[in-house]
Amino acid sequence: MRFVGIDPSTKTGFVALGENAQVLRNKELTGVGSVDPKRMATMIDEVMRHIQPDDVIVIEGFGYSTTQGIQLGGIGWGIRMALLRRKINYIEVAPNALKKFATGKGNATKDEMIQPLMDLWGYSNTSDNIRDAFVMAHIARSYHFLKDASELEMNMLLEPYQTEVLINIIQPKQKEKKKRKTVGRK
Repeated sequence: MRFVGIDPSTKTGFVALGENAQVLRNKELTGVGSVDPKRMATMIDEVMRHIQPDDVIVIEGFGYSTTQGIQLGGIGWGIRMALLRRKINYIEVAPNALKKFATGKGNATKDEMIQPLMDLWGYSNTSDNIRDAFVMAHIARSYHFLKDASELEMNMLLEPYQTEVLINIIQPKQKEKKKRKTVGRK
């Protein structure tokens, strides 16, 4: 069994961890060529070549404040659709949740992610896409092993802020439905 983190981007981060959290693969995937949609399609194919049927997968959710929203949306949705076609489940984790899992701060910068990865897991990489994928692979691993644990048990194995992220993944808060205003007739 492997625990996979995917950071869909123009250079997609891919990390697979083994059951003992050893890094089995960490790679930045770029696709073939420099012209879209061929580059995007070949990148999605490349991601799928690295996926195995029993992988526990966490994929980074969409960042809505990016200037490359359309391109990143195409890559992100393309990977999700390819997983769907192969009937492979995945967990989506918001960008601020993965930052919080690594640093305790949901608004941490890419540079602020570097030291916590070294402190928590002894890991470093020059690519922020791979670093994000690495954190998501750890979220996948924690989810798999702790999804049935109590909050107390989680806190014995994880930092409290990591437990909070994991609980929000296991038991997502339901959004309140907005009440529609009705306009009365005379």
